[in-house]
Amino acid sequence: MKKPNVIFILADDMGYGDLGIFGDGSSQTPHLDALAGGGVCLSRYYTASPMCAPARAAILTGRYPHRTGAIDTLEACELDRLSLNETTMADVFKQNGYATGMVGKWHLGYFGDEYAPHARGFDEAVYFRGAFSDYYDYTLEYNGEKHKGDGKYLTDVFTDEAVGYIKRHKDEPFFLYVAYNAPHFPFQCPVEYVERFNHTGRSNPTLPTLYGMIACMDRGVGDIIAAVRECGVEDDTLIVFTSDNGPQLEYGGERYNCHLHGQKGTVYDGGLRVPAILRWPGRLAANARIHDFMHGVDWFPTLFDACGITPPENLRLDGRSVLDILMRKPHEYGKQRHWQWNRFTPVSRCNAAIRDGVWKLVWPMIPESQIVPKDYAVRWEQELYNGGGLIAGMKYDDSRRVIPPSFPPELYNLEDDPLETNDLSGRYPELTARLIEDLDNWFAEIETERRAITR
Repeated sequence: MKKPNVIFILADDMGYGDLGIFGDGSSQTPHLDALAGGGVCLSRYYTASPMCAPARAAILTGRYPHRTGAIDTLEACELDRLSLNETTMADVFKQNGYATGMVGKWHLGYFGDEYAPHARGFDEAVYFRGAFSDYYDYTLEYNGEKHKGDGKYLTDVFTDEAVGYIKRHKDEPFFLYVAYNAPHFPFQCPVEYVERFNHTGRSNPTLPTLYGMIACMDRGVGDIIAAVRECGVEDDTLIVFTSDNGPQLEYGGERYNCHLHGQKGTVYDGGLRVPAILRWPGRLAANARIHDFMHGVDWFPTLFDACGITPPENLRLDGRSVLDILMRKPHEYGKQRHWQWNRFTPVSRCNAAIRDGVWKLVWPMIPESQIVPKDYAVRWEQELYNGGGLIAGMKYDDSRRVIPPSFPPELYNLEDDPLETNDLSGRYPELTARLIEDLDNWFAEIETERRAITR
């Protein structure tokens, strides 16, 4: 029996409300809507981090981001680096006879070829390394060899590369990771897409472009699905579509996100709860809605379970397979899940959360933990993105920064209050205290492992 192919498609900063089937009519995603109609749509999928580099690290390793070393988006500080001790999803697929390909945004190690995708298990990789790229003026790497773009819209380039990969490898099992950078800023899009959304009726001029970026990516997803069908491997291919984190609303005010609390960067559901669709004809039900909880670290063991692959025994995975959930078989998830993120060195009880069943405890963000010094930020942008010639990371010492005490914790019952509007910590002090202790213990454990990483 032929091993199934896996295509994992990742959007960048795409929220629940950006998907046509869940939106308010502003965004149009007919190909993604059709993908959901032909497969399984998860309504309670939570990414592993509200920021992109850590979330990507968790997807590719099945481990909490802190353990992997990829804790922030600041690639100039080397804080996006996926530790060389980590085994990636591509490594395991490759060890099991798969061709492995990657197209798109990497953001798991800007400096050092040993951190690039072609050194992390991918046989073929077309990518840019950093947090973002201009969509018309860009340089891509083909297995480490740099090529200046010809001005073609970047989303279309990534789609074409993905389609070409599928056609080249249709006669062997393959794993293809397609990491679109849409709809991450800068907000740029061909005018014919923008014009479709000038009717949004909202005052923010960014929105037509942003929705146009999503529509272009949606068409790309349609082209990928068409290539799978044309190559005759549709029934043998598991396709996943999801987003790395929630939308960044300050760059797209009035952008609809189903009224979820928070946005990118926060551990409220607006930053963590994102679209997730899977299609596998004949294996997963069509037009199915699954409301069970799933976390970003679960992709790694779930995909290998679906492919009949046992990951190496020495891997200490945080994720667990949810294949039974996806196949709607009897199951019991029964695990707490955790999140924490801030700039630079992780801060306990700051922008952290734990989910246990219907309960979610949140430590709000401490604003001082978010500050990036202006002189560093300016130099970072000039050197990294404007041809300044930075060839090694810039060390930043945050040991002298002063972080005020934490805000009081908040407790939500997500079954009764999915929009996180009613803090129940005062009503349930014992439950709150238990979840605080569990979250503290988790943070202490992962921080111990993070600090032991040799860079």
